[in-house]
Amino acid sequence: MSKQSLSDLHGNVEPLDPIWQKVRGEAEKIASAETALASFVFATVLNHQQLDQAVCHRLAQQLEHLDVDRGSLRQTFDELLSENPQLGNAFRADISAVFERDPACSRYVEPLLYFKGFHALQTQRLAHLLWQDGRKDLAFFLQSQSSRVFGIDIHPAAQIGCGVFIDHGHAIVVGETAVIGNNVSILHNVTLGGTGKAAGDRHPKIGDHVLIGAGAKILGDINIGCGSRIAAGSVVLTDVPPKTTVAGVPAKVIGAVDCKEPELTMDHTLDSCKDFTGK
Repeated sequence: MSKQSLSDLHGNVEPLDPIWQKVRGEAEKIASAETALASFVFATVLNHQQLDQAVCHRLAQQLEHLDVDRGSLRQTFDELLSENPQLGNAFRADISAVFERDPACSRYVEPLLYFKGFHALQTQRLAHLLWQDGRKDLAFFLQSQSSRVFGIDIHPAAQIGCGVFIDHGHAIVVGETAVIGNNVSILHNVTLGGTGKAAGDRHPKIGDHVLIGAGAKILGDINIGCGSRIAAGSVVLTDVPPKTTVAGVPAKVIGAVDCKEPELTMDHTLDSCKDFTGK
């Protein structure tokens, strides 16, 4: 599932939903153990029949505004889900990505309840659907609220694949014409930006299975090849070949990536990097 793009996922979620069952079971334990959180957990998880509904409820709860109540947002989100049932598959792929790659995440319920990287990503997915439908003002509203509430600014027009993990989720910026592939891991303080005031296609294109380290800045209409690794603090201004590690300011190739899917290993050291002779 997580290896497909959102546009390639079709149909309704299968009645058997192991991730949702895990989320509900974990939520029941929280409600039983922490009475102070029982109402919160019931309203956010246990009061819903599907994970899709729970995600939309949680986002509406966080994104409401003095003049835009959560009921209106929830109704909009439910309509988008009804028109785009494949969106639920993206929710599940992203939750799985967090659970599998974040050592601080021990339960499937945690991204849904607590992790702002997951929340901001799902908000952008909803905003992107609005943008595609010509409802740009509401899409911009969601972007603005997401930036204010989560500290993550992702343009509604950006194209994002499935199985994406945003770790810590602080101070991330993704520009309008950026494209992020499937199964990508992004650390905090990452920018996918432009290089000036030029209009048009001006932001990076990130391939599948890419790992982007903390503080990395990837700027301009450049391509980051599949399976590549961007070291923390790097400033990338030119194309990066597939299966390559780059580091530095400006970033330079330092060797080949020696694993198939660096976004899964989450190895940010350079010790595992080998040169192109295999040494």
